[in-house]
Amino acid sequence: MPSYLRGHTELFARDPRAAAIAWFRQAKFGLFLHYGLYSIEGRHEWLQLREKIPVAEYAKLKNRFTAAGFNADFITDLALSAQMKYVTITTRHHDSFCLFATKQTDFNSVNSPAKRDLIAELAAACAKKGLGLSLYYSHGRDWRHPHAPNNGEWGGSARPAYPTPELAYATGSEHRLERYLEFMRAQISELLTNYGPIAAIWLDGIAVPLSRKERLAEWQLPELYAHIRSLQPQVLVSYKQGLTGGEDFLAPERKYNEKPDRPLELCDTLQPHGWGYMKEDDGHHKTPEQVTAMLARAASLPANLLLNTGPLPDGSIHPEDLSTLRAAGEIIRQRGWPAPDATPAPEAPKKKKKK
Repeated sequence: MPSYLRGHTELFARDPRAAAIAWFRQAKFGLFLHYGLYSIEGRHEWLQLREKIPVAEYAKLKNRFTAAGFNADFITDLALSAQMKYVTITTRHHDSFCLFATKQTDFNSVNSPAKRDLIAELAAACAKKGLGLSLYYSHGRDWRHPHAPNNGEWGGSARPAYPTPELAYATGSEHRLERYLEFMRAQISELLTNYGPIAAIWLDGIAVPLSRKERLAEWQLPELYAHIRSLQPQVLVSYKQGLTGGEDFLAPERKYNEKPDRPLELCDTLQPHGWGYMKEDDGHHKTPEQVTAMLARAASLPANLLLNTGPLPDGSIHPEDLSTLRAAGEIIRQRGWPAPDATPAPEAPKKKKKK
């Protein structure tokens, strides 16, 4: 019995997936964590693509990854103080660096100066405290794996637009998408086998498979979804705003203007826009009042709010976000959950342009 589903014991005994969906509809608020090698530089999680950093050069960041300030107990206590019911973390972002022990690649946190499986630590803390753990996994994009989707054949910013060919990538007749699919299936199997009950597998990178809709079947998503559910019957599956129609909930970014046909989650940021830590945004993170307005907006849909913080290079929570989340939680405790309100939350103050 997963600890986060204790309020749905009878339904879980009959139908684990139905119990998980009932829990999700009532959850209201979750904490999102974008943490990885990009956090070290503090210049956006798309650092490798935007700055066209070669694969081998980008990989050197692994030698500086200590995660010395990453504290799963602290993170989960913060989530609880903010009245959140679950935590979602980037197990592997588009750069392909993994925060967990995996047999599929040595490009991971255990094989770095950190020498830690951060997902294992967070899974244990969530299970102990009754929080659901949702695992973000970059599916459509991968800027390292030789057989991930290539530019040209696939759109959606599949790869960095390097000025010269990247020798780490298989191309032409040597490229085999099926090898990348096997790699991802193996890693998702590890995540659903080694870390106890998981609340959701949260897939990202939708623009790449959508760029060639006529070839969507090549991604074998119905088979992947069935495999996920065979490993853990209660686990929910999402793929952003929905890709095949077989997802358990929709998870669009920031806003949604349609009537959803299944549970809905809006993901948004405490920074003005970026997900991974951006040093230039220091001093401009969202306030507690903005967060409660975002919760009211989500409730009007209705939807959960999955609110993102980009941990600092060492993995600690940004002090602005720490203060805001604690204050938002106190507001909820004192006043109750914000009433549904379709008015968009106010924007953060604009940064002054440097002269």
